[in-house]
Amino acid sequence: QVQLVESGGGLVQAGGSLRLSCAASGRTFSDYAMGWFRQAPGKEREFVATISRAGGITSYADSVKGRFTISRENTKNTVYLQMNSLKPEDTAVYHCAARYGITNRDWNEYDIWGQGTQVTVSS
Repeated sequence: QVQLVESGGGLVQAGGSLRLSCAASGRTFSDYAMGWFRQAPGKEREFVATISRAGGITSYADSVKGRFTISRENTKNTVYLQMNSLKPEDTAVYHCAARYGITNRDWNEYDIWGQGTQVTVSS
């Protein structure tokens, strides 16, 4: 079983950048597709980005495409989310999630979740 811990959130001005990390425990990290999802107050959880087990396939929500980059280092059991050109509407709690097998954009398909890290973008 994989356990996930996110870090790297914080307060940043609009136009700034943050890099989120998600460290996984367990020896089978490379068996899991990974995803980043976010949830703002009063809103539903939404898809941000996913990456395949080997890292060769990525997918992004239209709202972050061209600004965010998901990557992973299987030797370090870590997945990253580089966020550039941040906007106030990116403010949310960001969660990483793991799914055994192939990627999926539906958060219901992920059964392992981290506790989340807060990202706040001021205008």
